[in-house]
Amino acid sequence: MSDAPAFNPERFKAATREAWEHAAPGWNAQAPRIRPWLAEATEALLDEAQVRPGAQVLDLAAGAGEQTLDIARRIGPQGSVLATDISPAILALAAQNCQRAGLNQVETLAVDAEALDAGEAVFDAAICRLGLMFCPDPLQALQRVHRALKPGARLATLVFGEPAHNPCITILMSTALRHAGQPPRDPYTPGTLLSLGRPGLLDELFRQAGFGNVATTVLAAPFRLPSARDYLDFVRSSATPILQILAPLDDAARQAAWAEIEDKLNAFRTPDGWVGPNELLLTVGQR
Repeated sequence: MSDAPAFNPERFKAATREAWEHAAPGWNAQAPRIRPWLAEATEALLDEAQVRPGAQVLDLAAGAGEQTLDIARRIGPQGSVLATDISPAILALAAQNCQRAGLNQVETLAVDAEALDAGEAVFDAAICRLGLMFCPDPLQALQRVHRALKPGARLATLVFGEPAHNPCITILMSTALRHAGQPPRDPYTPGTLLSLGRPGLLDELFRQAGFGNVATTVLAAPFRLPSARDYLDFVRSSATPILQILAPLDDAARQAAWAEIEDKLNAFRTPDGWVGPNELLLTVGQR
């Protein structure tokens, strides 16, 4: 019999909210790095969701709103965006970023995606960029979005793909766990970065939630930075579980873990800088 405590979804969500509340300023400051990394994938995401001028759009797990700005520009002043996130602090930054850009058609709502209640048949389109995998029950979140969409409207999501095609994430996790004296974890554990990367899983969840015309496209999204250390600076600014795994260690042990991670990530150096491989899954479904 395992001595591991039973998974508690509400406790997990509370910890996720607290982590993003703390990480919000650092994540927002990383926008100049995030934007070029995800630019092509974001454009494809909005295309698949059919985000058009005048549309009412739901942006689920919007974070600091980097992609919310793209939505607002596409829909124009006659459209509207509801940006939601579990973290009020990061949403406050999203609102500030939109206001600073003069995009007043954006509203924000702090809510757990699995508890979303935005009305029935309200939105012309919905997107979720690298957020759905953090839901311990993604099916429930998908069902909530399905209800909020107008008949014929589309939801498009981006999540990380298979572990083997996202080696930076697997290096981070496996090395941190070993230094912390913890056993390896199933990469598909609910609520984790790679939880929805299993081929066919997200398509099936979309169908179970009631979506039709479901399709998934695999996208390469390499992260191009000057060095592996720049990537680790980015990682430390997010609500990554790596920080929680290493937190109990003393400073020397923690620094040793980060040094080994950086050494392994140096395998992705190129003559033009550091290029970290990432595979994303773009899934679309229609209500």
